[in-house]
Amino acid sequence: MIAATPTLTLGSREAVIGGPLEMQFRFEVAADAPPFPEDGWVFVHFLDTAGEMMWTDDHQPPTPMSLWAPGQTIEYTRTVFVPKIPYVGETDVEIGLMSKSTGQRMRLEGEAIGQRGYRVATFDMRLQADAVFVVFKDGWHNVEQAEGSMRQWQWSTGAATLAFRNPRRDARLFLQLDRSDAIPEPQQVRLTLGDQEVDAFTLAPGQADLRRIPLSAGLLGDGDVVELQMTVDRTFVPARVPSMAGGDTRELGVRVFHAFLEVR
Repeated sequence: MIAATPTLTLGSREAVIGGPLEMQFRFEVAADAPPFPEDGWVFVHFLDTAGEMMWTDDHQPPTPMSLWAPGQTIEYTRTVFVPKIPYVGETDVEIGLMSKSTGQRMRLEGEAIGQRGYRVATFDMRLQADAVFVVFKDGWHNVEQAEGSMRQWQWSTGAATLAFRNPRRDARLFLQLDRSDAIPEPQQVRLTLGDQEVDAFTLAPGQADLRRIPLSAGLLGDGDVVELQMTVDRTFVPARVPSMAGGDTRELGVRVFHAFLEVR
């Protein structure tokens, strides 16, 4: 019995290694759909031209799958960042629905490519042509990575600097970050360029954020290098937090997963 018809719309036909990929999901639930699992997840696999999986974006949809009703349409958006892997070329996106605990997959309507996975989109992975890379300059701790995962991050201190070559064109900075629950109060984060504030926001406990910060050519000025200052009003030291074991004496502010400059 068919559960739903999936559709995936990408924000662009191309994606830059290290850059963002905007995705809009749509599931048209069948009129006679079977019950969905309580722990239902959407699996999203990115495949190379040989059909080998390069990375995933498996996730729980914003509306829990157990609440999906026959005839309903479920829509939501997500942004993923293309990992820094040695591959360029055509990339297929395969999605499906599954129970996270059992791994059992549901039957969908679409282009099946095996084991109830369905090809829903294709894009080209390429290198960043203009080579405007964001550098974690001062006020950052070393890169960390979760075991068995490609996900990396760097912790800031209370004040940190992001630097990049001036593109002398309008640009947009993507900044993906979260925080620790070790600080019970909200954190105030502020980004400035010289004496000009370019963004300010609040991170509450348990909250993650993806900022899209416009930077006009005029704001970037005439210098060869642009330096953005990021300040956090509250930091913590893990060794001083009773619930955290160990002797980590670093001052930690926010945890940044991605900082990417999109040149317009």
